[in-house]
Amino acid sequence: MPSAAPSLTVVMPVLNERATLRRAVKRMLDTELPVPLELLVVDDGSTDGCLDTIADLAGAGADGLAASGGHGQSELRIVRHERNQGKGAAVRTGIREAKGSILTILDADLEYDPADYNDLLRPMLAGETRVVYGTRQFGAHTAYSFWYVMGNKMLAFVASLLYDTWLTDVETCFKMANTEIWRSLDLRSDGFEIEVEFTGKVLRSGERIFEQPISYKARGREEGKKLQWTDGVRALWVLARIRARGR
Repeated sequence: MPSAAPSLTVVMPVLNERATLRRAVKRMLDTELPVPLELLVVDDGSTDGCLDTIADLAGAGADGLAASGGHGQSELRIVRHERNQGKGAAVRTGIREAKGSILTILDADLEYDPADYNDLLRPMLAGETRVVYGTRQFGAHTAYSFWYVMGNKMLAFVASLLYDTWLTDVETCFKMANTEIWRSLDLRSDGFEIEVEFTGKVLRSGERIFEQPISYKARGREEGKKLQWTDGVRALWVLARIRARGR
């Protein structure tokens, strides 16, 4: 029996992104892709009414659990957490609710260009890999700060050393993999450390990660950047803990 045609679920975790959410959703829905798209917005207890800005796009509105986006082969669905639980918890909800055979993440902060998903999908649809990372090429006009870039490079170096591989960007939002892989890893993180938890567990499982350069424009702290240096410390601990447990 032939397998079903591939489709993509993009999980968008959201917390108080009223200023950018509508533009982020519109940009994703308007992106031309070679596969059907499900955009799954997971609101993590926002208090700024950001879901109201996409109510007309979702049809059922901010209090609806599912609605058609009406953009060709695109569908917009909304899932809500009644209280804030963390980005990792929102991502795990998205993994559980996803309908697509391929899954990836897109933050609502406009730092990433969803058009780059075409480059990530290409090796997956060709059967070359089951996991692709969109790696950021930091430059003076795209980096949040010197220490942000150095912290990211240090995490990539530590992950490469611990797992005997070579990775250039483990904190990238653009992690794409077969949905069955996401579900098989038993991800448990509630916070930002889910990024490295996925990396550690996917490498521990024996999967090889295909890296594809993407565009990137970091926003500053005054624009809502939420990562702190303590998130980097937690990420190092998660990488080491997963590696110590072995396969």
